[in-house]
Amino acid sequence: MMGFSKELERTWLNLYVFVGSLMVLEVIVVVKAQLVPSLFIFGDSVVDVGNNNHIYTIVKANFPPYGRDFTTHTPTGRFCNGKLATDFTAENLGFTSYPQAYLDKKAKGRNLLIGANFASAASGYYDGTAKLYVSIIFTSILCIINTSVSVLFFSELVVFFVMKSAISLPQQLEHYKDYISRIQEIATSSNANATSIISDGIYVVSAGSSDFIQNYYINPLLYKVQSPDDFSDLLILSYSNFIQNLYSLGARRIGVTTLPPLGCLPAAITVAGPHEGGCSESLNNDAISFNSKLNATSQDLKRSLIGLNLVVFDIYQPLYDLATRPSEFGFAEARRACCGTGLLETSILCNPKSVGTCTNATEYVFWDGFHPTEAANKILSDNLLVSGISLIS
Repeated sequence: MMGFSKELERTWLNLYVFVGSLMVLEVIVVVKAQLVPSLFIFGDSVVDVGNNNHIYTIVKANFPPYGRDFTTHTPTGRFCNGKLATDFTAENLGFTSYPQAYLDKKAKGRNLLIGANFASAASGYYDGTAKLYVSIIFTSILCIINTSVSVLFFSELVVFFVMKSAISLPQQLEHYKDYISRIQEIATSSNANATSIISDGIYVVSAGSSDFIQNYYINPLLYKVQSPDDFSDLLILSYSNFIQNLYSLGARRIGVTTLPPLGCLPAAITVAGPHEGGCSESLNNDAISFNSKLNATSQDLKRSLIGLNLVVFDIYQPLYDLATRPSEFGFAEARRACCGTGLLETSILCNPKSVGTCTNATEYVFWDGFHPTEAANKILSDNLLVSGISLIS
C-alpha cells in the first residue's frame, strides 16, 4: 500500500510539473518578448559564467573539455560541458543573450541593460570558503583492470590548503553596487528605465555547496569545533544578511536555490563512500537540514521585508531523482561524471589530458565531480521555471 501511495504521489508531482510547464510555456509563446527587464545572478561555480577567468585563482573552467557542447563549442568559464541552468532560465524568460560575467570586458554599455552575473566559483555563504581552496593530491594510484574497464583507486588521499581569491558574496555585492552606479547613465543614453531594471529584475542566488564540500567536510578547523547543524546555522545567518542587503539596494524579486543532494555528487561519493541508494546518506541529511532552515528563514524574510517576493527553488529533489533514477530521465550514468575517470575531477583536474572523458555527455547526469551536464541542467531549469512563476507574474 505504501509503495502504491508513493507511486501515486510521484504521478501527481509529475503531472503538476507538466501542467505547470505548459502554463509557463503558453505565457512565453504569447508574450514573445522578455518577461522581465533584467536578470542578476550571484553565487558559486554552479552559476559562474566566467568571472573567475579574470581573477588570480586556480579555480577556473576556461579550458577544454569545458564548454565543448556550448553554443560556441569553446570554454567560457562555465563549469559544464554546455549551458548552465541559469542560461536556460534566461532563454525561458525571453532573453536573446545571457547576462555577462561582470568582470568580463564585454560587461559594459548596452550589454548591462539586461543585468549581470556576479557569481564566482568556490565562493559561498561563509566568507572563509572564498579565501580557501582545497587541492587534493592523490598518491599511490592503483589501477585495477576489471572486465576491460580501468578503475582508479586511490590508496592515499593527501589534502592540503592553498590560498586563493574567489569572489566572496559580500564582494559580489560590492560589484553589484558598482553596477548600480553605472547603470543610470547607461540606461539614460539608451532610453531605458534604470529604476525598472533594478526593481523589476529577477535576482538568482545559488550558494552553499562549496561551503560544505570544499570547506567544512575537509577543514579540521571547522568540523572539529562545529557540528554540521552549527555550521548550517552560520550559513543561514549569512544568507539572511545577504538577502537583506540585496533588498536594501532595490531587489524585490529574488529566487534562491536549495542545496543539492550533496551525497550524490560523484566527488562526494568517491571521498565519503556510497551508502544505500548509491549516495552518502549523512551528506544528504546535512543538505536536507540546511534546506529546511533556508525555507524557514526565507518565510521570515518575506514577512519582515515589505514588498519582497522571495522564492526558494528546490533543486534537491529533482537532482536526487536524476542521480538515483537516471534511466527514467533518459540518462545512462549518474554515479560517475563524464570528465576523466568520473570519480573526482573538476576544474584543473578536468582537462584535455584527462583520461577516460566520455564522448557523449547527454548520457551523463554529471559533467565533472561536482557539476551537472547541460542535459541535466535543462531538466533542472524546467523545475526552476515552474516553481518561480510567481517571480514573473
